[in-house]
Amino acid sequence: MREVIADLPTDDRPRERLLTHGAETLSDAELIAILLGSGVPGKNAIQLAREMLQDGFASLRRRDPVQLAQMKGVGPAKASRILAAFEVGRRLACGEPDELPLYDPESFGRALVNSYAHHVQERLGAAFLDSRQRVIKQREIYVGTINHAAVSTRDVVRFALEENACAVVMYHNHPSGDPSPSAEDLMFTRKMGESLRLCDIDLADHIVIGAHRFYSMRQRGQI
Repeated sequence: MREVIADLPTDDRPRERLLTHGAETLSDAELIAILLGSGVPGKNAIQLAREMLQDGFASLRRRDPVQLAQMKGVGPAKASRILAAFEVGRRLACGEPDELPLYDPESFGRALVNSYAHHVQERLGAAFLDSRQRVIKQREIYVGTINHAAVSTRDVVRFALEENACAVVMYHNHPSGDPSPSAEDLMFTRKMGESLRLCDIDLADHIVIGAHRFYSMRQRGQI
């Protein structure tokens, strides 16, 4: 005789317990059982879910759609629901926050050191800010040689206009490890600021990234 979840006491049914006590109270198998919706003859959805999770969530997530659909008792519809749930979780884990982050030289600079200190070529990028100094988007713009990145102010302005930015934070790394700006860095910063001002866009900062620290031209009064 087929065993179904409806035969279980109400407080043992995953869907009812989720609605009453919250999803965090459910086991891994019970969560998958809700996605499955039903079991197979001789096994309810919870029992089927336990078999599917013998090697853990990670193993189940790595299965391609065809492999998952071919598991006994699954099929294309159930496989699709499970894979969709994994994808929702992945996007939530790596997605953008609901509130755009405010630009803060200290936290932004430290994050840049972590990301760029190891590069052996000069790389230049920019963060584009809205009217509230929130970071709309961050992008790498140029990759140069070991000690030089040929940059066009025109392209930076174009990207800023595309993002409808009110301000721009430039940044680039020094493969030498010393973040002190060169005379060329200072000249480029002045040129960049003038180009942006023509479009009513502010150059909020230019950060130079070294091996262990960063240099903010805004904090040093050079912008």
